[in-house]
Amino acid sequence: MTPQLLPLLLLLLAGPPTAQPVPPTCYSRMLALSREITADFQSLQATEPSELCVRYLPRLYLDIHNYCVLAKLRDFVASPQCWKVAQVDALKDKVRKLYTIMNSFCRRDLVFLSDDCNALEYPILVTTVLPDHQS
Repeated sequence: MTPQLLPLLLLLLAGPPTAQPVPPTCYSRMLALSREITADFQSLQATEPSELCVRYLPRLYLDIHNYCVLAKLRDFVASPQCWKVAQVDALKDKVRKLYTIMNSFCRRDLVFLSDDCNALEYPILVTTVLPDHQS
């Protein structure tokens, strides 16, 4: 075996190079950020329920396929400041970022399937009920 073939043989035995992960699309970024915001809001409601400013924040159940979500995001960012709870400011920053992404960068990628604003106020929780197997 010649010395020139040895590096080639080692590369072949090492296997294919690992693929780089695909960068997020506008849609996947919006979806991930909306889920993160919703989870952070629910966590904030659970950890700081007695704080008045947290109690009076607009609800944040986000569905990026609902046209009313843009108004919901604007309302949340415009809500009064919550000086005592730093998580609220961090949450507002995420909400502002999602609004900017939806309204500017990814505007063409959005497909709104609904304009039911009540669905964002009172979301329908999906539960799975197992059938009763009694005879």
